[in-house]
Amino acid sequence: MAPASSSSPAAVKMASDGVWQGENPLDFALPLLAVQIAVVLAVTHGLALALRPLRQPKVVAEILGGILLGPSALGRWGAFRRTIFPEWSAAALDTVSGLGLLLFLFLVGLELDFRAVRRAGPRSVAVAVAGIVPPFLSAPGLAALLRLAVPASAHAAFLTLCVFVGAALSVTALPVLACILKELGLLGAPLGETAMAAAAVNDVFAWALLALAVAVSGGGGGARGSPLAPVYILASGSAFVAFMLCALRPLMARLARRAGPDRGAALASSGAVVACALLAGAATDAIGVHPVFGAFVFGLSVPREGGLAERAGEKVAPLVSGLMLPLYFATSGLHTDIDTVRGAAAWGMVALVVAVAFLGKFGGTFAVAAWTGMARREAATLGVAMSAKGLVELIVLNIGKERKVLDDATFAIFVIMALTTTVLATPFMTALYRSTPTATTPESDGTELKGGDACPA
Repeated sequence: MAPASSSSPAAVKMASDGVWQGENPLDFALPLLAVQIAVVLAVTHGLALALRPLRQPKVVAEILGGILLGPSALGRWGAFRRTIFPEWSAAALDTVSGLGLLLFLFLVGLELDFRAVRRAGPRSVAVAVAGIVPPFLSAPGLAALLRLAVPASAHAAFLTLCVFVGAALSVTALPVLACILKELGLLGAPLGETAMAAAAVNDVFAWALLALAVAVSGGGGGARGSPLAPVYILASGSAFVAFMLCALRPLMARLARRAGPDRGAALASSGAVVACALLAGAATDAIGVHPVFGAFVFGLSVPREGGLAERAGEKVAPLVSGLMLPLYFATSGLHTDIDTVRGAAAWGMVALVVAVAFLGKFGGTFAVAAWTGMARREAATLGVAMSAKGLVELIVLNIGKERKVLDDATFAIFVIMALTTTVLATPFMTALYRSTPTATTPESDGTELKGGDACPA
């Protein structure tokens, strides 16, 4: 490919065949990235509008948009792929979307308030555990069948594959659940409070499972490649969590009190909080745990006293939920090639994974909710609600793909599962709980994301 003429001011042009040309790829990385972001936002927002009558959360449109733009659909058209999403540009788009993901998980930790768990009582903890254990216990059998139906998945160690599959099956997407409950007018109802509190507990368990999955995959730190790598990563990760919650949180509380009503100090402190969230992500990456875990734990360590958490959230949330997070979901779709799921055995695995993911969550949640005294219809609605996937599911899958634990076909199978369970949640909940209250939560219970009013995830 001939370089662009050096007489061009930016040394950038688009050739007649639609391929970007220049003296250096960095010369045109920024304009191409701008085009990619514009295309992604236009497609995903258009799909969100189309799906609004079906009351689907935005994450469905964002993942579908990525799949539409990726190798499963428009990416088959060579001119489109070379012009808009050439292979060499993937790193820039992945970096921006990954940064948005890190900041969003910081917001999730920042705005999780376990006072809601205490208000909901032991039932929420029992429901969360019941929704995790059955799917996780089914992971070994499902992983064994995956290795038979999708031979490429056999390249990963069986234990590692089991942990990733178990984590993917066990998660509940707190932001997605908040959007669905709000859409159905259930967020302020007792059912909604129980669901949100259980999902908050589930999120904490999910991040512990994710840290375990990364550890058994042998990633990171000075112990990389050592048989003791999982032990090192888990021990270092536990020490990181203890330091954040037991040592750093009191320091952050003093910072919040010092900021007080002084607007200048408040702005400086909120900026420092965001910077520390990024550094926390870098710290856990150095340990060998994914950077989002560090940002999430740091968010948990920021105290609510003095309005510090609220100011930091207001500073970050609009950019993350409106621009950066949709890119993350879209890039997940861009990396999904439905064509890799080939043959009756592979598509049979799709059906089986969807069934296990849904029934495992639904069955465990329904049984415990009914046992604790909840009406059967409400218990069934809660079981459907807890089966909704989304953000955490895609994080697990993308990390599994990065770590070479999940091959392209297995990744596509689980993305289809995440989409299916999320799409089914709203109609199933509507059918099960027809007499929904019309009022949403009159005041925040601490678990609804301020950045989630637009239902970003």
